[in-house]
Amino acid sequence: MAERVELWWARRQFSKGAEVPYPVGSYREAWAPFPALIRQYHPELNAGIVLSQVPPAADVLLLWQCEAGHKFAATPDEQRNRPGRERRRSAWCPDCADLARPVRALPMREVVTAPDSPVPAAIANPVERAVLRPRMPKRKQRVCTKTPDLPVGEPFHSECAPKPASAIEAQLRADLFARLSLTPGFNAVRVARPFFDHVEVWPDILLPELRVAIEYDSTGRHGLEHVGKREDTDRRKDRALRSAKWEVVRIRTGKLEPLGPFDLQLATWNRSGLERLIDTLRDIRGALLVDPYLS
Repeated sequence: MAERVELWWARRQFSKGAEVPYPVGSYREAWAPFPALIRQYHPELNAGIVLSQVPPAADVLLLWQCEAGHKFAATPDEQRNRPGRERRRSAWCPDCADLARPVRALPMREVVTAPDSPVPAAIANPVERAVLRPRMPKRKQRVCTKTPDLPVGEPFHSECAPKPASAIEAQLRADLFARLSLTPGFNAVRVARPFFDHVEVWPDILLPELRVAIEYDSTGRHGLEHVGKREDTDRRKDRALRSAKWEVVRIRTGKLEPLGPFDLQLATWNRSGLERLIDTLRDIRGALLVDPYLS
């Protein structure tokens, strides 16, 4: 059961036999991909303990304060996994999320009063007016039928794939295809099992001759992308591609940690990043296969 930060800190002092069980900066790298949480955490609200002293897996209740001034208690794991499908800053705060998504009021119904009864019939005899609703069957997963019937691992152009939303991603694609004479135009790979509602996945860039998918990852403007539950989605996507005999290279920025053996951590995309990516492709497929495509 989660405990208050003061009690948790005192217990760790006792178990480790140290005045400072976790020095400042011990978990700086673990919290670095979460700039929104760094802004919401205030040591003065948590017995003077700074965020880099708190293990991400600690079962401790911390006090957070969002930019709107709302204070709320949550464990590190709850905060790191809070953003769902919403792509807005309010997703990091439960109060802001409720204000952005208010509960709809139920429609008013006519009240029937029983004869010679001072109270409505629905209150006088609620069992008699109760309506038993049948249990709804479990919804079957719907799979999009637009995916062409291709062998698993086959690249193709999908009409369901979202349009690129990042200018850096477009620059990365232009730089990469200017350096490698590969077939452009593919945006999807057929996979064996449904990935959400499709039997296809949509990497940022596909290199079909090398069977390598390139992903550009950043935390986004609100620090919501590729962290928490969305990191789990990235891992699932990588597994789907590797099971289809593709390799994945993720270019991770914004202090994001690597997810796979060939991921690159970059501060920003530039010429040196392009050379590192080319070297990584050589590590994956070998120079004899990669170098003939260089232009």
